[in-house]
Amino acid sequence: MAAYLVTGGAGFIGCNLVRFLLDKGHDVVVVDNYATGKPENLASVRDRITMIEGDIRDRATMDRAVRGVDAIFHEAALGSVPRSVEDPRTSHDVNVNGTLTVLEAARAAGVRRLIFAASSSAYGDQPDSPKHEGMVPRPISPYAASKLACEAYLLAYAKSYGMETLGLRYFNVFGPHQDPTGAYAAVIPAFVSRLLRGQAPVVYGDGEQTRDFCYIENVLHANWLAANAPAEACQGQVVNIACNASTSLNQILHQLQKLLKTDVKPIYRQMRLGDVKDSLADVTLARQTIGYEPQVYFEEGLNRAIDWYRENL
Repeated sequence: MAAYLVTGGAGFIGCNLVRFLLDKGHDVVVVDNYATGKPENLASVRDRITMIEGDIRDRATMDRAVRGVDAIFHEAALGSVPRSVEDPRTSHDVNVNGTLTVLEAARAAGVRRLIFAASSSAYGDQPDSPKHEGMVPRPISPYAASKLACEAYLLAYAKSYGMETLGLRYFNVFGPHQDPTGAYAAVIPAFVSRLLRGQAPVVYGDGEQTRDFCYIENVLHANWLAANAPAEACQGQVVNIACNASTSLNQILHQLQKLLKTDVKPIYRQMRLGDVKDSLADVTLARQTIGYEPQVYFEEGLNRAIDWYRENL
């Protein structure tokens, strides 16, 4: 049995990862300051984890959190492209300085491996598709720039200190526990929550922009593969985690209207600054590096998620 630290463990991806690790019989430490995560996301497993309420930018908090763990899943971040456009300094501080603090605490404690929640936003709006790791990153939002800076630190710590690091570039993850509320809600839960209430979903742009939507189970699978991959697979590189399948926002709306048996029409608004038009992943390198294969494709994932959304939204 191993011990793992999940930063941001009360957030959407983090709380799913915590349950995944517990189900495999491991000890789990969680750090979260509840800036975007929610205590209720961990309520059902609260007595099975070591919960540390604190900020990843605080060195004392992180020194306590990393003590005795075998590896770190670094999920904590201040997400949202629009939020970063409005307040780039805070996004940088949390994402970059927070990651540096996590890395320094891990190095001091001799933690062997760190798996990082990187982002497909690093590719920016370059026209070539699908996106592959050999492309020169071209971030078009402060959020994307902050995630890219973290990738650079992962590589630097692998080369300078021999730490085993790997960045997983997530593409549009969705599933249970994803927050549908607020100005920065992810598109699928935002659509579902409004449709369930008979309200018009809001689409930024013409709805023809495409995404490589990735059901949460694929991300959990990828993190587990990364944690157990040979050392040579974790030398500071990044790999795409997605399904190599493209879906437009209008296609999602049509499918949701059918699944939820509603004909509520969307409201179209101007595309937001920093949003990418199209995003599709090549997952070849993830397959070669850690043996990743998508487990659940979009339609199946959406059907699985609908039941949770009905009960919880």
